Amino acid sequence: MNVDKAVLTFAGVVVLLSLTLGWYVNPYWFLLAAFAGVNMIQASFTGFCPAAIVFKKLGLKSGNAFS
Repeated sequence: MNVDKAVLTFAGVVVLLSLTLGWYVNPYWFLLAAFAGVNMIQASFTGFCPAAIVFKKLGLKSGNAFS
């Protein structure tokens, strides 16, 4: 697995988890999904993604998007 796939997987898990928690626990959890979406949009324009930095430090090899 490379950094790109890890970032996309992590973002998907965060969105699905926040939707589940928002539905069953408290609607404020939907803000986490909104944050994940905003972070993905800004990363597409700037190339800066905190999750990509963490995954690189964990030893995953670079992909095309976050090199």
